[in-house]
Amino acid sequence: MVDYDAEAEAYDAMRGGVPRAEAAARAVLGLLPPDTATLLDLGCGTGIVTCRMARPGLRVLGVDASPGMARMALGRGVPVALASATRLPLPDARVDAVSAVWLLHLLHDPGAVAAVVAEAGRVLRPGGVFVTTVDKDAGHDVGSDVDAVLAPHRRALASDEADAVTAYAASAGLRPAGRARFRGHGQGRTPNAMAEGVLAGRYASLLEPQNTVPAELVARLGALPAPDTPRGEPTYEIRSFIRT
Repeated sequence: MVDYDAEAEAYDAMRGGVPRAEAAARAVLGLLPPDTATLLDLGCGTGIVTCRMARPGLRVLGVDASPGMARMALGRGVPVALASATRLPLPDARVDAVSAVWLLHLLHDPGAVAAVVAEAGRVLRPGGVFVTTVDKDAGHDVGSDVDAVLAPHRRALASDEADAVTAYAASAGLRPAGRARFRGHGQGRTPNAMAEGVLAGRYASLLEPQNTVPAELVARLGALPAPDTPRGEPTYEIRSFIRT
């Protein structure tokens, strides 16, 4: 698993940097009602997306469980609470919007995704909106040779699978309100970078541990042509749900 404290300073450069963050921020803002005044960003990480969602009349706050990530977000001017997204330090019905960008796919403990969605519903005011990415790892599958190597080792069911997230939202009093897609700039996978990530444990959300022998998988990736040439960039899906 990734040590987010250790990787905080290099995290953004490995994941598309500013262009990817700007695309994500635009997608979230496009699904918010125009009168949204407060937004809580769950798993805000380094704050590279969070700080780009701030606009006149909209106060943006962050939550993250990693002290290293929280320090990076604070350095970008994002007010951050150090807390788990499954237990938010806010009273009921306090904010107008909650976002979770590239968070739910990382949660594999039983009940964790449902708990995060329920907490989002709890802190939202009536009429408030929860916005989240879904099927994150599926967005990376662009039909490349890298994807073909990974296919036998992929998890059967992603924790952020769209229908499951929609069901959790319904249980939390949230109904579907909209959806959008955006491009993962700079996220085209190369065989060598993918192999490095497998060895570093960065793909726990994508790969089934019991079906994966890292050395074998790395060897297959290393045998692909043009090992440092990026394959196609992913397209991510984001959905919104309104608090009834």
